[in-house]
Amino acid sequence: MADTYFAHAYIKGVESQPRKTNVVASLVRDRYVADAVVILEHTPRKAARPVLKAVESANANLLNNTKVSIDPKTIRIARIFVTSGSRMRRYKPASRGRALPYEKISSNIYVEVAGEEKVKKTASEGKKDAKKSASKSSDKTEVEKEKK
Repeated sequence: MADTYFAHAYIKGVESQPRKTNVVASLVRDRYVADAVVILEHTPRKAARPVLKAVESANANLLNNTKVSIDPKTIRIARIFVTSGSRMRRYKPASRGRALPYEKISSNIYVEVAGEEKVKKTASEGKKDAKKSASKSSDKTEVEKEKK
């Protein structure tokens, strides 16, 4: 049985509000990474690019930083959530010399991916596969001969 390994990525200071970023994050929650990348590449929202970068970064962390080889087909998004980041206070000039305050809100994106270890074939399984492929190729040649 293959073991499950985890890796994460944490992107801070994304210039998008958490409510808007969370809409994009919920599109890819609990999906395989390959599907999530396709969805995010075709999502017409400003927050889709940072979420895509976070997912790809977590994926690369899992593939490169674990000591075992991970099967890329089994990598899925285990957890993804968006929290509010720092707020920059700014002021907009108004009439009669006043200043109206507003805040530029940022987001933090956390992505955790999980993948399973590649199952290594034993010597006996390798021999069985070789026999199967040999028998399949001989079956194909017999069929081709019959067609001629």
